[in-house]
Amino acid sequence: MRRIFDEMSGEDGTIRPAYEALQSWLEKMPHEVLEQRRKEAEFIFRRIGITFAVYGEQNSQERLIPFDIVPRIITHDEWTGLAKGLEQRVKALNLYINDVYGKRDVLRAGIVPEELVFQNPAFRPEMNGQRVPHDLYVHIAGIDIVRTDPNTFYVLEDNARTPSGVSYMLENREIMLRLFPELFSLHKVAPVDKYADDLLATLRSLSPRGGSEPNVAILTPGIYNSAYYEHSFLADKLGVDLVEGRDLFVKDNVVFMRTTEGPKRVDVIYRRLDDDFLDPLAFRPDSVLGVPGLMSAYQAGNVTLTNAVGTGVADDKAVYSYMPDIIRFYLSEEPILPNVPTYRCREPEHLKYVLDHLPELVVKEVHGSGGYGMLVGPKADKAQIEVFRAKLKHDPANFIAQPTLALSTCPTLVEEGVAPRHVDLRPFILSGSDKVRIVPGGLTRVAMKEGSLVVNSSQGGGTKDTWVLDT
Repeated sequence: MRRIFDEMSGEDGTIRPAYEALQSWLEKMPHEVLEQRRKEAEFIFRRIGITFAVYGEQNSQERLIPFDIVPRIITHDEWTGLAKGLEQRVKALNLYINDVYGKRDVLRAGIVPEELVFQNPAFRPEMNGQRVPHDLYVHIAGIDIVRTDPNTFYVLEDNARTPSGVSYMLENREIMLRLFPELFSLHKVAPVDKYADDLLATLRSLSPRGGSEPNVAILTPGIYNSAYYEHSFLADKLGVDLVEGRDLFVKDNVVFMRTTEGPKRVDVIYRRLDDDFLDPLAFRPDSVLGVPGLMSAYQAGNVTLTNAVGTGVADDKAVYSYMPDIIRFYLSEEPILPNVPTYRCREPEHLKYVLDHLPELVVKEVHGSGGYGMLVGPKADKAQIEVFRAKLKHDPANFIAQPTLALSTCPTLVEEGVAPRHVDLRPFILSGSDKVRIVPGGLTRVAMKEGSLVVNSSQGGGTKDTWVLDT
């Protein structure tokens, strides 16, 4: 059986240097004190209203994401390599999307099959030949990273549409600073609080009119959206207006915001709703969340939408499997961050292998998210495996499969004390017209249940603060 890599302790049980101060601190800290601090953190989260809803659950009740007070530590050198790989990945994603809606060299070269583009439900014909500011489509990316050994970080998933979770990254740090100042004094931790400034600078750099003070707004579906807290949080941090579709209107292909002082032109819209709901005149006519005429203003080059319309063509799990080749094609470089080995069930040889090895594999829907629509073979019973076998035979193109990774673990406060739990990491990469910005760290998600590999909040996962050491 493969040994699971624990980020705090080596194979012989010795503490890795980055965790030595934390381990000494934990040894001196009574469990009752840690538990009391955890309750204080939960109280603060509840007081400031950091909750989320799980769609499809009865009453869709708002609830807290569990917060673990034991930080995850990443060394300066580890982060430096990781950041280079993230920048390379997002650069290739932008080149790919620009090409798919433009010359389509990648399709003619046979790097990516045409059907994965043209039959992709996220492909937007409206974007064919459409130039976007600075040829950038993915301005805010969330790249999910997992680790299996001391030297290897894998990309698990690319989130190029409206990645969420950054508010938890920032609030987790605020709460840790408040509750554990003595622990920070033992470490030189890189700050994350400049994310809001970086995001605002990125958004302003994308204005179609230029200028030093373009008007930026965050477009939210409204208070019933599961990520509404994050929308309002970011608007407050950035000092920009949080608007709903009814707050905006289009005149002469220019977007305006209704204000008490009269109409105010909007240059950049950080939209937190899906393409389908952006404009009832262009997409779903029954949408009451969007702005009639918004696509016309966008296509006229009078407003920047971030992320751009149609970015979903790059972030499904089938296209993900081609990302190493996409990086080589556009950048003539080897990928710095490897993919998880992936079987494309649309290919007969891959399908045969997957069907023969279902109990060993993780099977995912190509367009699935949130931990739904998955089979974790080693954790599934025979009935669940047979259900997925039937699904695969019926619609193989809708699935990919991957080996069950031994995700790294980090020390986590649980009922019985501090114990290892599996984690992943979502860093946030900002691509502006001037440069790429990445705050050190990201959102670490943790599977709070012993042995579980599913870190998604909708499946009971929690979060923890991510510390990148400055030296």
